[in-house]
Amino acid sequence: MNSPISTPFCLAIATAILTFSGIPAAAQSQAQIQPQPQPERNRDHFVLGIGAGYAPAYQGADDYRVMPLPVIDIAWGPFFANLRNGIGVNAVDTDHVTIGASVTMMPGYRSKDAPKGIGELSFGAGGRGFMSLKAAGFVATIGATKGFAGGTKGVIADASLSRPVFVSSRFMLVPTIAASWADRKHNDRYFGVNAAQSRASGLRQYRPGSGLNDASAMLTAQYRLTDRISLAATGGVTTLLGKVKDSPIVVHKTQPLGFLSVSYRLGQ
Repeated sequence: MNSPISTPFCLAIATAILTFSGIPAAAQSQAQIQPQPQPERNRDHFVLGIGAGYAPAYQGADDYRVMPLPVIDIAWGPFFANLRNGIGVNAVDTDHVTIGASVTMMPGYRSKDAPKGIGELSFGAGGRGFMSLKAAGFVATIGATKGFAGGTKGVIADASLSRPVFVSSRFMLVPTIAASWADRKHNDRYFGVNAAQSRASGLRQYRPGSGLNDASAMLTAQYRLTDRISLAATGGVTTLLGKVKDSPIVVHKTQPLGFLSVSYRLGQ
């Protein structure tokens, strides 16, 4: 069963989940008092919860979907599992640099969500590599995913920049900007219309080729009810770029998205 988990939507979910998960409550409270060096911390954590997402049925779709989604953010030594990077291993994980590799999902869409005659694009799996840098209060992440099963089997590269702002020891805002690029194989399969699809749908044939896919801006608000329970809300907008925005299957080039969640943290 396919669900509209696009690259921008994955980022919205990940921002909501990861905001507090890697920051101990004591460090958050202390940060409000005075900036000072923190002792080496245990990065292991286990966060589970439930959320609800609102997103286009596919990028550029006319219809939107509301769906329940799990909240998952697990880190145990070098191993991790979350909705942005999938399941993998961090080769480097310090207070300032994280470099990792993983297996993660790649986006697809249902045939009933796409224009008649286009058919479905099954969800796929891909190998991902990424690097995050933390400096001067900012978090910058770059990554790339190559599909190897199902989906488009193409390449999607993404970059994001966030700036967590502690309003209080329990309340935090995180503005984020992001963009993604994809190769010809991905874009032609996701946004393109081949000869058979053109005959079945009545839409013109189209092959966008490689290029920038989208740019997004989001704001996450997270409130820590207790040292273990957090509420989060993310709202944002994403707009298609380059040739993909002119695809015959694209109805809306600019679209909103959102995610609400409640999560529980085990361990420290």
